[in-house]
Amino acid sequence: MVSKDEIIIHRDILGKLKEWQRRKGRRPVVLRGARQIGKTWILKEFGQKCFRYTAYFNFERSEDLCKEFDRTKDPSRLIKILSLYTDVPIIPGETLLIFDEIQQCNKALNSLKYFAEDAPEFHVAAAGSLLGVSLQHGDSFPVGKVDFINMYPVTFREFLRCDNPRISEWLEETDSFSDIPEIVESAARESFDRYRVCGGMPRAAVDMLSGQGMETVIQDQKMILTAYSLDFAKHAPGNEIPKISNVWQSLPSQLAKENRKFLYKLVKPGARAREYEDALLWLQQAGLIYRIFCSTKPGLPLSAYDDVAAFKIYMFDSALLRVMAELPSEILNSDNPLYSEFKGALAENYILQSLVAQTDTMPRYWVSNGTAEVDFLMQEGLDIIPVEVKAGSNTAGKSLSVYIRKFNPDRCVIYSDRPFMHDGKIYHIPTYLADFTSKILNGKD
Repeated sequence: MVSKDEIIIHRDILGKLKEWQRRKGRRPVVLRGARQIGKTWILKEFGQKCFRYTAYFNFERSEDLCKEFDRTKDPSRLIKILSLYTDVPIIPGETLLIFDEIQQCNKALNSLKYFAEDAPEFHVAAAGSLLGVSLQHGDSFPVGKVDFINMYPVTFREFLRCDNPRISEWLEETDSFSDIPEIVESAARESFDRYRVCGGMPRAAVDMLSGQGMETVIQDQKMILTAYSLDFAKHAPGNEIPKISNVWQSLPSQLAKENRKFLYKLVKPGARAREYEDALLWLQQAGLIYRIFCSTKPGLPLSAYDDVAAFKIYMFDSALLRVMAELPSEILNSDNPLYSEFKGALAENYILQSLVAQTDTMPRYWVSNGTAEVDFLMQEGLDIIPVEVKAGSNTAGKSLSVYIRKFNPDRCVIYSDRPFMHDGKIYHIPTYLADFTSKILNGKD
């Protein structure tokens, strides 16, 4: 068994942070994402790898630090004060300033505006718990004065890089997925089975990678879910807490049906849309759910064709969804007919999780008069690509055919357990390769 301290999952977001570091006209950067996905860790790693010094400030741990921002908005004065709270020099271009848990100090959040305007030579990066929620309230947010980078759970691509470096290297370097060696496919599928159990929460992923055992993995996943529930009580408006909790707990039942359109009656009998819109928005802004709207037609921009009354919600991490649904990990490879509906839901949730991390535009879904439904519409460049998700190897279905006849898309994607193949129009991508979708669609295959 490997020590947890020896496990380092190299995150792709580091590349985006390096791009931000080099960018002309760079502004302070705000890292957005759900709690416990590693925002603080990656900023410290970024500082260690790319700067001579890292000055870390945590506004949750120091009330005195927060008070300093009440006294002045002048970055030059703030830098002198901040220097008293750190043991490293603050030098433009050489020091990364990390403002962690910045949501605890509105004046610090507001100060990012003045760093952008008056001190752009400093590299300032901010993160915080439920920062997405905090940014929607109050007048402290410096609109138009910060850069945003979205962070997501650990992807399978990142997990594989640590779990089986040789197989990861082959998949990263190949120009064609049409002829994957059996040894590569077998090993990658084995790693994917492990990843499906632990999911993308770094703590659980490290447990799996270090051989801590299933009991430890599950215990950590349950602790994470408990922490999220406690966040509702700590950070949400008092009158919204029960509604947020009800929506959150309804996730398994929302997805455990053939038509996964969100139904308010599954949250609470007699519930109405206007009562629960704020609760849905809170969970969405916290990064805990993805809301996927029904698209009336595949046009650009996708958002222009949203039917805002019809949507689905998915959890941001499919493994946490399974744990919330109280399903044991061995169910993932089960053919039990009692599991068929939710097996499809978990497959859809994973594919969405993968696509969100690869694209800048949130996917949608499409229905045709209630007779056909395409699971997702994803935007790749200027193309709208219909996506079907199959939990097994059977890829038969009429919905995609209905869509093709109606809109004649240039490319389509079907995810399943089948090996990779394509005919120039329909790409059959095995689920374990979902993280490579953009590479596949833009490659030589």
